Amino acid sequence: MGILNRIFKLGQAETNSAIDKLEDPIKMTEQGIKDLKTDLDKSLQALAEIKALAIRSRGDMNKAKAMASDYEKKAMLILQKGEKGDIDASEADRLASEALIKQQENNEAMQRSKTEVDKLEGNISQLETGVRKIRTNISSWENELRTLKARAKVSSATKKINKQMANIDSSSTVSMLERMKDKVAEDEALAESYGEIANESKSIDDELDKALEGDAKAQASDSLAALKAKMGM
Repeated sequence: MGILNRIFKLGQAETNSAIDKLEDPIKMTEQGIKDLKTDLDKSLQALAEIKALAIRSRGDMNKAKAMASDYEKKAMLILQKGEKGDIDASEADRLASEALIKQQENNEAMQRSKTEVDKLEGNISQLETGVRKIRTNISSWENELRTLKARAKVSSATKKINKQMANIDSSSTVSMLERMKDKVAEDEALAESYGEIANESKSIDDELDKALEGDAKAQASDSLAALKAKMGM
């Protein structure tokens, strides 16, 4: 009992050291619950056996009570027969006395059985109280165990995430971003440089043709006009 109580107090603690050691309390609690269930089985077996004894003693008590009543009735009937003359009066007294002795013996047996029944019923009451307590403790500790397991999972996941976060070097991350920026700027400058080189690689003929493109069109227009005049159009 004391060990399990300490386990649950440990499980309820919010310190990091307690969280880190939750695995052992879980195993100890599982074993404690297993032991309690074994105790419960033994208590139920003992309770059943005592109840069986109580049932038997109660049966003996009722049987002795019935027999005592029966012997009393027999004594009364015999006395009535002796009074009527059906049986000799002295014989009737003897037989009635014997019947009363038997009645007394059964009354004493009934009283012994009653005492035994009362004692057994007291034992039954104590055992039933113990069984209810064990069942309540098992239920309570099983709920506590589920809570411990859930907390263990959460704490494990949280510890893993925090550990990962703690291992991240912010300065190296910033440095990496700066290098990426430099790389992008370098690529942009290189692209612009290639564009300029492409423009510079045009031939002189391309430049002359582009410059005289308007004059060629003008000459073509003049030639067309002269041809039309020649044809009288």
